[in-house]
Amino acid sequence: MKKENRSHILLRYAVIIGLIFLFAGAVVYNSLDNTVLSAPKWNEKAMQKLVSVVCLPPRRNSFLANNGSILATNLCFYNIRIDYRSERFLEGRYLVAVDSLADSLAKHFPIRDKAGWKKRLMKPLETEKRKRPRAYKLLGNISDTQYQLLRTFPFFNIPNRNKTGLTREPIMRRVNPYGAMARRSIGGVGIDSITGETHGISGLERALDSLLYGTPGVAKKVPLTKDIVNWTDIPPVNGYNIKTTIDINMQDIVENSLNDVLTACDADWGVAVLMEVSTGNIKAISNLEKNRAGTEYIEGMNRAVLGYEPGSVVKTLSMMIALEDGIVTDVEQVIPTGRAFPYAGGRPITDSHACDAMPVREVIERSSNIGMAKIITSRYGDNPGAFYSRLKQLGFLDPMNTGIAGERPPRIDSVANNRGGRIALSRMCYGYSTEIPPLYTLSIYNAIANDGVYVKPRLVKELISTNGVDSVLPVAYMGNGRACSQQTAERMRMMLTQVVWGDHGTGKMLRNDKVRIAGKTGTCYMIEGGGYNTSKKRLAFCGFFPAEKPQYSCIVLTCHPRQNFFGAASTSGTVLKNVAMKMYSRGMLNNSSDFHSDARPDPGVPTFFATSRPHIERLRESFDIPRVKHFATSDKQTDGLPSVIGYSLREALNRLEKAGAEVTFSGTGFVTAQTPSPGHIPAYGTRVHLTLAQ
Repeated sequence: MKKENRSHILLRYAVIIGLIFLFAGAVVYNSLDNTVLSAPKWNEKAMQKLVSVVCLPPRRNSFLANNGSILATNLCFYNIRIDYRSERFLEGRYLVAVDSLADSLAKHFPIRDKAGWKKRLMKPLETEKRKRPRAYKLLGNISDTQYQLLRTFPFFNIPNRNKTGLTREPIMRRVNPYGAMARRSIGGVGIDSITGETHGISGLERALDSLLYGTPGVAKKVPLTKDIVNWTDIPPVNGYNIKTTIDINMQDIVENSLNDVLTACDADWGVAVLMEVSTGNIKAISNLEKNRAGTEYIEGMNRAVLGYEPGSVVKTLSMMIALEDGIVTDVEQVIPTGRAFPYAGGRPITDSHACDAMPVREVIERSSNIGMAKIITSRYGDNPGAFYSRLKQLGFLDPMNTGIAGERPPRIDSVANNRGGRIALSRMCYGYSTEIPPLYTLSIYNAIANDGVYVKPRLVKELISTNGVDSVLPVAYMGNGRACSQQTAERMRMMLTQVVWGDHGTGKMLRNDKVRIAGKTGTCYMIEGGGYNTSKKRLAFCGFFPAEKPQYSCIVLTCHPRQNFFGAASTSGTVLKNVAMKMYSRGMLNNSSDFHSDARPDPGVPTFFATSRPHIERLRESFDIPRVKHFATSDKQTDGLPSVIGYSLREALNRLEKAGAEVTFSGTGFVTAQTPSPGHIPAYGTRVHLTLAQ
């Protein structure tokens, strides 16, 4: 019995010991599995529970003008809040200082008066402490300068912010220091509703978003016993600063000149582009349309890259092809034009200034639809599709890739070899039945000004990283790099110069004694309801200056002027002329400025100054003197130099130039000082220097 019991006891011990070993083995295995075999899996789960991963947005970088001035950048603003439940909040000192604090807030942030501020400051204290807000919004969207001012107010000037409960929430905002200048081309940004990231939504901001935005970083937040420790696994990489080709001074001239003409003729909208001939650098681009809420003009849709029927400005392209292809060998050859040209049984082609015949060189000068149609159809009439192929071979239909959002290539259909195709060809060659963006038209005129070299228009010049210039975008070319031969370019420049300076030129009113302009007028009826509305016109002028040695090309479109106009020259052409004259007056055409107050005339040679052309002639006739200077005056004379302190550069230039002053400046931003001081009685032409700061 004892032996049997002993056996049972030993068995039980063995079972218990076995179970203990089994359990221990399981524990050891589990520990081994958790710490070694499956460690990565459990670490990952632990990290998921304990660690929160936060995306660190990079700094969106800036757009710069060609001189480095900022056109668009990010600035940090703040939402200001008070934590009324902070353990260190000095409620007693807060109550003592609340009247003085309310007074300071009312003085520097007058969104409410002192009583209103005091009511807002005291409202959170009406409840018991545990129910008070932890993030009570006091102010929103204030600058760093305003925040630093806020920290000098009573109570907020306590060094330890925990004792004041004051907190600030940073907010990045995209700002344009020069206001609406080139705003449509630069574009805008928006905040993604899901990610909260700021990205471009229009213009260059959108087209070059990936370069501006950079690469986000990653931060991990790991809770420990007392606090939260942050560390960055991958720091964000900021985007590039992008230097554009925009010249601030030229941009200002173009915008003001376009605005003045649009206002005078009461047009719906207008667009103007100024380009450097040798490089294709777009120095200024302006898109203005009438504000529906008022009478002023504001930055509108970027129409420089949208297609429109160009009208007669496209005759220059057709004539260039005719010279290159040998259709025209002698520009003195006389073409019978007559009063109408009923080509291919279509509606007769007519001229607004008809004559029986004219030499080829006058087809552009007189803007003859008949002459241009006869020249082109003489070669391509039997094969209209070959004209399309010729344009394609030229590179005229290739994308420009300027970076401007919404850019479109020309719409020129490959016409069939039939009667309809021949009729279409006869219209296409003088600017109808096509849609050509103004920038493409300008590129052809620029090539002619550039001895036939066909450069691409460009708006982006350099990419600049934190380490300096990263990439310089080279001058690029359309097609094979040439639009035409040098000889053809010379002939075309002669024809385009005669448009302004010839006896029959459609642009004669653009003549002046400062800058010789060459170019072509263009008028096109607008399509409405499936047909042409002859009461609505789109007027264009495209050209270059100075004609004898072109430096800049320019195109201007004016849509539906309602008053004070006589044609394309008096609207769009006048914009180009005024741009050229202003650039000349500021010494931007490799010339000296018209007049400096410190200039000294030659000894013994008197210099007289007159305010109008008739006065100049009267002085010459009456006094027999050779030196007579002309200067522009404002419509309203002023007794003294106006103050422009606090003005933007554009506003300051406009006001001072109207007062008869010549302006120089340094810095960017707003005017902080002017020399001579306001109130000085100037002679016209007095030089005023402006100091600007952000």
